[in-house]
Amino acid sequence: MQTTRVALCTIALLAGCTPTTSAQGDQTSQPPDTTQPQPLHHAKRTASGFENNYGTLPRESLLKWRWERFTQGLPKPPANGYHFPTAQPDVAWLKANRTANTLTWIGHASALVQINGVNILTDPMLSERASPFSFAGPKRKTPPGLTLEQLPHIDVVLISHNHYDHLDKPTVEALNRQAGGPPRFLVPLGVKAWMNDIGITNAQEFDWGDETHASGLDIWFVPSQHWSARTPFDRSETLWGGWVVKTPEGAAHPYSFYFAGDTGYSPDFRDIGARFGGFDLALIPIGAYDPRWFMHAQHVDPEEAVRIFQEVHAKKAIGIHWGTFELTDEPLDEPPRRLAEAVRHAGLPANAFTVLKFGETLQLDTAAR
Repeated sequence: MQTTRVALCTIALLAGCTPTTSAQGDQTSQPPDTTQPQPLHHAKRTASGFENNYGTLPRESLLKWRWERFTQGLPKPPANGYHFPTAQPDVAWLKANRTANTLTWIGHASALVQINGVNILTDPMLSERASPFSFAGPKRKTPPGLTLEQLPHIDVVLISHNHYDHLDKPTVEALNRQAGGPPRFLVPLGVKAWMNDIGITNAQEFDWGDETHASGLDIWFVPSQHWSARTPFDRSETLWGGWVVKTPEGAAHPYSFYFAGDTGYSPDFRDIGARFGGFDLALIPIGAYDPRWFMHAQHVDPEEAVRIFQEVHAKKAIGIHWGTFELTDEPLDEPPRRLAEAVRHAGLPANAFTVLKFGETLQLDTAAR
């Protein structure tokens, strides 16, 4: 019984990526000057952990939100559950592909990106629960679009932060055992020690602004506005962020993509757009945003996602972080509808920023650049 109580408490704090306060800080700090771009490196580290670039954030009440959920009966899924459209991936083609640039949405923040013959996975999470426990915590509502067995040999894994819905121990352990050798795991500051503890020795950790060359690609770790924790006692002890991937300067077939990770809105995206000059593709979260009074600092809504798309100067974006785990109050099928309306309201082409089916592969058009 004691173990169950501890488990439920931990799940309430962590599994839904919802802190006891908002991302960090207190209300006594001076507001930041958001008119001046912040350096893309190095992350601010204090006695209480890492901080976001653009100031501390007001404290909010987890208990208040949980009480609202209870009294209002939220979330309210359909009586017969959610049924999202899925696509049947061409597994043999994906495994053999060495020339076409593609994106396959697996679910939540997990995507397979194939660039110049390099297979990249973002935040691979293929387990049934986003939780430290197998018996409780947010349960997957839609199966992964690709299973571990269906994946091609993965060269690079990009981890945005250590929350359970983005860094899944069984999945990364399985990838570390893949035939042909483990991938290269690129992780935020502080996460390498966790990787080493579970037997993964091929991890490299990054501060904001750090760059590496991996499998013929140039890769940078860049800021986002979020927080980290895997227990109630390690809040913000490891870093969080997004990833920029580009073919080297002078490449015969240049391509670039940006993976925003998990984030609230901040001027960081304006800074990223100015630093990198735009991207062919962006993967931007669009879900887990209600109630706004509690989630705004850590999770963008679809309207803010469109603003990010514009500020990073992406040519095309795909919405991620929706339809997979019931983490917050909005219906799981609401984010794509709100995204389509936000895109229309912004005067953008309908296909500029859209979503994919689970398991759907998008062949990225390099000729259109």
